[in-house]
Amino acid sequence: MNIVDKIRKEQVKADVVDFSVGDSVKVYVKIIEGDTERQQLFAGVVIARRGSGGIEETFTVRRVQAGQGVERVFPLNSPRIAKIEVTRKGDVRRSKLFYLRSKVGKAAKVKEAR
Repeated sequence: MNIVDKIRKEQVKADVVDFSVGDSVKVYVKIIEGDTERQQLFAGVVIARRGSGGIEETFTVRRVQAGQGVERVFPLNSPRIAKIEVTRKGDVRRSKLFYLRSKVGKAAKVKEAR
């Protein structure tokens, strides 16, 4: 095994929540302000996931805030992510939901899986 592979294997989190594209999630991000550390919530729909399960795997979360669409890309194994909660399972047939960027209102919703 290569030394780079060993370092990557050490950095991968063991307790990652199972979620997929189309799910509504709450991502708690650790924010450091001066000497204190707090958690900030970013909730939205997962529109993309990329990477092959290693340290470089990322996911994109989209939400609409004050009429503007806001997207944020999170590294899945980042130490800055405190926890990820799945609030709703989505029923989608695509691996990337970039078409939601052009949708507004009810049309931008993803059906819930039964």
